[in-house]
Amino acid sequence: MYKRLRLRNRADFSRVYRFGKSFANHQFVVYGCRRKDTEQFRVGVSCSKKIGNAVVRNRMRRMIKEIVRHHEQEIVTQMDLIFIVRKGALDMPYKEMEKSLLHVLRKASLLKSCKR
Repeated sequence: MYKRLRLRNRADFSRVYRFGKSFANHQFVVYGCRRKDTEQFRVGVSCSKKIGNAVVRNRMRRMIKEIVRHHEQEIVTQMDLIFIVRKGALDMPYKEMEKSLLHVLRKASLLKSCKR
């Protein structure tokens, strides 16, 4: 995933948490906040230490970023997104995780095909 598509600043994360809407399933929570100053969406991933050690958390981040990269064309633009990993996602294979992540995006109407 390109660096320009990542949320990095604490202020950006705080703005999304404060003003964004959240949607969840058993494996993920997604916060989405509209932003008008750019055409692209940006993504941040949050994994608590309750999830596991650094190796496990980084693996989850990498998998989520890869799923987002594969479905980049389907995600609504002009959004800041934060994905929070829950314990239910730990033992999932890649395909199931992809399905679950797309489910929560669809639930939040953040996919272009299901935009309301």
